[in-house]
Amino acid sequence: MSEFPLADRLMAAIERGDVPAAAACYAPDARIWHNFDGLAQSVDENMRSLAWMDKRQLNRKYEIVSRDTFAGGFVQQHVLTGTLNNGESFRMPACIVVRVRDGLIVRLDEYLDTAHAKALRIT
Repeated sequence: MSEFPLADRLMAAIERGDVPAAAACYAPDARIWHNFDGLAQSVDENMRSLAWMDKRQLNRKYEIVSRDTFAGGFVQQHVLTGTLNNGESFRMPACIVVRVRDGLIVRLDEYLDTAHAKALRIT
């Protein structure tokens, strides 16, 4: 177990495709922002995105490159891997900056290169 169990719970829930468990890591009014569109999603909107992704990628795994905690949260660099529905391997490096209050995520900022994400849209 790492020094930040909330991060472990979130990553494990997403790997399993367990949307309710992932949602339980967030405060009800949390916002999830992505660098590729500059918009902040609600938890419900983000969970719909996770469910969509679950239908396009099998064997999802997060390879944690680094995770550093700071007062009120953590920053994590990871590589999302898996198999697309067409059988091709998938790898997408990303970074998240997460703010936490009362043991729940209140803000998650995700940075990724959309060139890698394109493969999810075509499967």
